[in-house]
Amino acid sequence: METLKKRLGNLLTVKSIVTIVLTAVFAYLTCTGGVTAEQFLTVFTVVIAFYFGTQAEKKAQVDNGNGTGTT
Repeated sequence: METLKKRLGNLLTVKSIVTIVLTAVFAYLTCTGGVTAEQFLTVFTVVIAFYFGTQAEKKAQVDNGNGTGTT
């Protein structure tokens, strides 16, 4: 139960909310013809890469701080 609360808390960070909202908006625009599928894919790829890249960097910093990561 505690793990579930922690994961839900992580979803409520500003970065996560922006990623989810941006994904929903671009999905809507793609479905209604506001943007092409190619434009959607470009923007979505950048956003997701940034999101997961920062998550990986944050995890690496935590691991290095605890002495369990590699340098």
